Amino acid sequence: MKIIVTDYDGKTHELEGLEGWRVMEVIRDWGLDMKAECGGACACATCEVYVDEEWVEKLNPASDEEEDMLDQVPDAKGNSRLSCQILMSEELDGLKVTLAPNSKS
Repeated sequence: MKIIVTDYDGKTHELEGLEGWRVMEVIRDWGLDMKAECGGACACATCEVYVDEEWVEKLNPASDEEEDMLDQVPDAKGNSRLSCQILMSEELDGLKVTLAPNSKS
């Protein structure tokens, strides 16, 4: 499974992911710069990504907890998601995301 990630400099990275892994884990394990301070507990919003428009509807809807965290991000967009809340699956093979400025360490 692949995730296509655009970093803060606009460079695109094709990362290999595994079924059931959080997108945040894949991004960090491949060495891209991401704070992800709470480690995936949906408690900080420092793993924010912008999901490519073609993929937004393919994701499970954000939980109330995730929405609450995103409400605290001043520059959150309509396609903002917490990468710790997106689990890799075959349906998401090729997922495209961009690292949000809020997630830079």
